[in-house]
Amino acid sequence: MNYANISGSFDTLLNNLRPEFARILDRALAEQEISADEGALLFSASGPELFALTLVADELRRRAAGDVVTYVVNRNINFTNVCIKRCGFCAFSRTHKDTEGYFLPDSEILRRVREAVAMGVSEVCIQAGLPPKMDGDMYPNLIRKIKAEFPHLHIHGFSPEEILYGSVRSRCSIEDFLQKMKDAGVNSLPGTSAEILDDAVRHKIAPGRISVENWVRVIKSAHAIGIPTTATIMYGHIETPQHRAAHLALIRDIQKETGGFTEFVPLGLIYQEAPMFHEGSVDGVRAGATGAEVVKMHAISRIMLYPHIRNIQASWVKEGMKMCQWLLNSGANDMGGTLINESISTSAGASEGQLVPPGEMRFWIRDIGRIPAERATNYTIKRMFDMDPSHDGSPEPLDIAAAEGPSRFGSYFELIADDRFKFNVHYQAEKYVAAPGLRTLDII
Repeated sequence: MNYANISGSFDTLLNNLRPEFARILDRALAEQEISADEGALLFSASGPELFALTLVADELRRRAAGDVVTYVVNRNINFTNVCIKRCGFCAFSRTHKDTEGYFLPDSEILRRVREAVAMGVSEVCIQAGLPPKMDGDMYPNLIRKIKAEFPHLHIHGFSPEEILYGSVRSRCSIEDFLQKMKDAGVNSLPGTSAEILDDAVRHKIAPGRISVENWVRVIKSAHAIGIPTTATIMYGHIETPQHRAAHLALIRDIQKETGGFTEFVPLGLIYQEAPMFHEGSVDGVRAGATGAEVVKMHAISRIMLYPHIRNIQASWVKEGMKMCQWLLNSGANDMGGTLINESISTSAGASEGQLVPPGEMRFWIRDIGRIPAERATNYTIKRMFDMDPSHDGSPEPLDIAAAEGPSRFGSYFELIADDRFKFNVHYQAEKYVAAPGLRTLDII
């Protein structure tokens, strides 16, 4: 094997690798495409093979992105948790009759945007449940209101599931609805609702979820009109290594065709409050991914997606900062966003908090000897920092606000208990319910 670009002695290590495993890593270092079958085999790594896997992924990370680790200063706005679907992994959704169902009126959404802009954010990420009988213009109208006040703010919003729902409620094609969203001001889409891109798996964990065909259609159609997206995978439930590797191969094929993915984000299942786990509604559901599986998922993502997708993100919300440091040495090069408010993972049982301010981001990055940089959503660098924190200047507004404690921005659990934002009070009042008689149409 050719490990010339990786320092250190590998004699003992190489003697403990299976020949076929070593051949795959050798091909990866030679920048040859790794097949789905080969990727599935890599997921069986343990002991010295796991060590070798992470070293190869880290080398490819270095070639793709260097030693800079990026993050974005952003805010999440999950404007409602009421959803017509009941996905087995989702502890966030409520019915319209549930006392914990909430809906943020436009005035509150705009207040949160104003507060975020004052804190220095460059992006707001907007995702939510699928509220019943939604007016088809709800999403674009909301975007237009934000853009009217903040025309230069990047709106990263609305998953493929939401785009599909919006097109149905608007009685138009996916393509036409995406154009409507672009015209309203959407700048990029989160590539969530992907889970595992295998319909048999999807039918078990989330019956009625957007199909693989329609997920791919939304993504490719967005890329075709100049809306970039992220790509994700949710793992650690009932999927197999073959499912994971096939998912990565499909993402790679789309990127080779469109070039529209900005990053890939592995998302481990937060199982604690997931209905399919604690209610036992899906056979064989595991308690999320193990630490080794998390490392392998990020490393193999880098290996299979190299060089087509430059950025692999480690999710501090899912894994915590200490694990993310290890992932940054296993193929990842990005730490995601500051978030400010994170509701979906929190509702499922994630315990890592809802905010990591910029100064803390830089601390964890520097601690492993890497160079921190604040980025825009499209990965252009806004500010590059050196290794000396004394050169950072005065604390940023978000650092100061975070020091006030978690009550500064409120929590998800406070939100669902707040009588000011009850779903049945505001949803109707905001005139987001469609006129009687609108029926759900099939997508053409």
